[in-house]
Amino acid sequence: MKTILKSETKEIAINTEGPVTIIGEKINPTGRKKLSRLLKERDFDYVRGLADAQVAAGADILDVNVGVPGEDEVALLPEVVKIVAAHVDVPLCLDSANAEALAAGLAVAPGKPLVNSVNGEEASLKAVLPIVKDRGAAVIGLTMDDDGIPKDAEKRVAIAGKILERAAKIGIPEEDVVIDPLVLTVGADNSAGIVTLKTVELLRSEFGININLGASNVSFGLPDRHVINQAFLALAAYAGASCVISDPVKLASTIRATDLLLSRDSSGRAYLKHYRAMQ
Repeated sequence: MKTILKSETKEIAINTEGPVTIIGEKINPTGRKKLSRLLKERDFDYVRGLADAQVAAGADILDVNVGVPGEDEVALLPEVVKIVAAHVDVPLCLDSANAEALAAGLAVAPGKPLVNSVNGEEASLKAVLPIVKDRGAAVIGLTMDDDGIPKDAEKRVAIAGKILERAAKIGIPEEDVVIDPLVLTVGADNSAGIVTLKTVELLRSEFGININLGASNVSFGLPDRHVINQAFLALAAYAGASCVISDPVKLASTIRATDLLLSRDSSGRAYLKHYRAMQ
């Protein structure tokens, strides 16, 4: 199955048969004091630099999040979306928990963007899905609901089914819903990683859909996070994840090597292209 996203000039397919699609995570002020400060000051040169660096490192799509406490996200998100879209040619993933901000950002985003995200909560389904449908966008569906994030894989799969069903009811095709089974830190629960991997496997077997992961969450609070993230990305791709939100500067090489080892990279072309670019 393919989820097609578009910028003004470029088309990207998130594909269940691989290779893994990389969504660059760096334009997000959470935990990034410098970006938060510059967004408040409306100094966007740093944002442009983050966009450039991620695309150069292999990002296929760029996540755009401007959630700085106290700032008007409804005004700021479309402003940053326009700046990033004018600066790089990859499709965008608009990232906000504010449905009004998403609508404002989608109104100025070129092509066919991705929305991050909707979840199984009734309020989220009612607020976000109509916006996605009206814009003709695709959306990431998080496997959590009004009771939070389930601790077992089967309940997460059930929430995914609910999201897919509700999307279909208003005319959003299943190929335009990318399910995120969610990963929590193994530092707090050493079964968190395996529950997510099992959820990925069940989602692929039951629905055959594209699956996204915010992979770096798995290592939160632990030392040498990069090693854990690398290992988890390889395991997730093998289990069936077709898209990851990650830092391409640090992890694109691991992702391309994983594609090569899983025979998702014909003649190693993508791996070699990435290697040469990084030199």
